Amino acid sequence: MTTVVLLRHGRTTANAGGVLAGWTPGVQLDDSGRAQVQAVGERLAKVPLAAVVSSPLERCRETAEAVAAGRQLAVQTDDRLGEARYGDWTGRTIKELVKDPLWKVVQQHPSAAVFPGPEGEGLAQTQARAVAAVRAWNATLGPDAVWLACSHGDVIKAILADALGLHLDQFQRIVVDPASISVVTYTETRPFVSRVNDIGGDLSALVPPPKRRRRSKASSDAVVGGGAGSGA
Repeated sequence: MTTVVLLRHGRTTANAGGVLAGWTPGVQLDDSGRAQVQAVGERLAKVPLAAVVSSPLERCRETAEAVAAGRQLAVQTDDRLGEARYGDWTGRTIKELVKDPLWKVVQQHPSAAVFPGPEGEGLAQTQARAVAAVRAWNATLGPDAVWLACSHGDVIKAILADALGLHLDQFQRIVVDPASISVVTYTETRPFVSRVNDIGGDLSALVPPPKRRRRSKASSDAVVGGGAGSGA
């Protein structure tokens, strides 16, 4: 079973200003965001990560570096984990965008939403590339790996919707706050989503047990009745 820790970048100047940053270069964490990523780095310090993979955008790389600090791991980047390409919406304020007719499509039928302009993409494309990235890294790192993917709110929501078996049109029901952690374990049968939008919980359950305690092959079956929990 491969486990991916999905980490959204910390709060940015654009987040605080209500601006849709998209792929705008130079958008960095604000003071609150830097405090958030320092805290999340401390929370993850004891989790043995096989890799730290980031969106290439500055706000994610800055967040990922905070997690990688003190580890013998270089942050790797993957464009497929980059922000949704919002096209002509990029750089505009949310206050302005809510008046655009496309806003209702994004809210109610995101699978049909395609952002305007030559640089715009559909949210379905965003989901496809992001899920493909997670699956590819899972295959590269192997079934025993725990690894971290640092990405963006809509991208993480799209990955979680896929893991939960939700149609993309339901992904707006998922909340992913700055510097929050969501966790998905991928098995041969199905993904298991164990955390969503975790901004302060104990992460000791992500530390794999010693190899001598592991079964020869982890089960892909869900526990009927819910089981005793990961701490049992």
